[in-house]
Amino acid sequence: MESKLKAPIPDNREAEIATAPANLPPIERLRLWLAGFLELKIFEALRHSEYRLLWIGNVFSSMATWMDQVTRGWLIYELTNSSFQLGLVRGVQALPILLLSPIAGSTADRYSRKSQVMVALVVDALLYGLLAVLIFARSIEPWHVYVTAVFMASVWTFQQPSRASMVSDSVPPKSLTNAIGLNAMMFNVARITGPAVAGLIIAGWNTGGAYAVQSVLYVLSTIWTIKLRAETRSSGGAHGHGARGEGFFQSIVSGWKFSWQNHEVRTGLLVVAYASLFIIPFNTLLPVFARDVLGVGAKGQGLLLTSMGVGALASSVLIASLGDRLPRGILMIAGVGVYSMALMAIMGLCHVASHALVQTVIQAYSPREFRGRTMALFHQTHVILLAGGMIIGALASAIGAQAATALMSFIGALCLLGLYVLSPQARKIR
Repeated sequence: MESKLKAPIPDNREAEIATAPANLPPIERLRLWLAGFLELKIFEALRHSEYRLLWIGNVFSSMATWMDQVTRGWLIYELTNSSFQLGLVRGVQALPILLLSPIAGSTADRYSRKSQVMVALVVDALLYGLLAVLIFARSIEPWHVYVTAVFMASVWTFQQPSRASMVSDSVPPKSLTNAIGLNAMMFNVARITGPAVAGLIIAGWNTGGAYAVQSVLYVLSTIWTIKLRAETRSSGGAHGHGARGEGFFQSIVSGWKFSWQNHEVRTGLLVVAYASLFIIPFNTLLPVFARDVLGVGAKGQGLLLTSMGVGALASSVLIASLGDRLPRGILMIAGVGVYSMALMAIMGLCHVASHALVQTVIQAYSPREFRGRTMALFHQTHVILLAGGMIIGALASAIGAQAATALMSFIGALCLLGLYVLSPQARKIR
């Protein structure tokens, strides 16, 4: 469905805006400016109303997600004063993701993706609200943080394959790279602002205030998701010919087989796996660097993540504008490789160059009936990320945060170099 904003706007929009009557109502002037923005190449996917609703809902949930990067780590560090538990609080989330991801992928291919996203958002809002209440009541204990982390990981596991597949469902194939680039752009605007906002709230109030705001953000995301149209179901099932024609276990196995046998999908998953195990887990130690190494506190931790988000935003703009003309294979491998050897802003730039393009490759090379399962495998690499967080937390306790970060990054760079050398076909992926 195309946006209603597009039709009444002539080609000479700048002239129309410039010559608009001075007494034109502000809402009409805003409509003209918005329509003009949507005509830019970089905002191509936002012309589709279904994607636009999905994107706005993602704005709120992404903001809450990045606020949690500061809030959860700071809360557990305040309660335990342990760098090991910084990794452990992320690590406990690995079990539900590991066990439930195959089921979630098959479910996304068989049943309503919108319903799965809706339920996950409501549960997240309730869990964040519960944490806020416990903190304000001074009843918060470390086990509360761990239990809610497990529940949040469970609903996240079911939400992500459905949400990612809905992106492909909401735009034509020619707009897919642009749509994923815009998602990355929005996610990294949240990366810039979310941690900084969380740090300010924690410093001026406490972690309970940050969790209260995060709960409200999930409520807003739910409201926008409700507006999405009901999904149409083909005669073969909810999402393709194989969705209901095979049992749950059989559909899970067929998804694994497809993902491994398809060279492009397999390469994308390997890139994410290497980055998740060795490179990205440095985020786990940011409270240690912020408080003990740099002495900048919660505000400083928020600014560290924000600086990474600045580079990531620049990269997502590039992907949204030029993604279809870029060599995806080379960039998704080299982006992660450079990630391990650069400063925070450059790391953000390279992370999105690889991460967004990996998603594009996996979705573009996956038929619709397999897309939920391949994206479930993509998000299942989060288990590897959590394991990496536990490893780097344990290493930091033994040899220090700086040495642990350097060692893990060096190993990660070697793995990506090996993939680049031993898999020449990966460099040809478009």
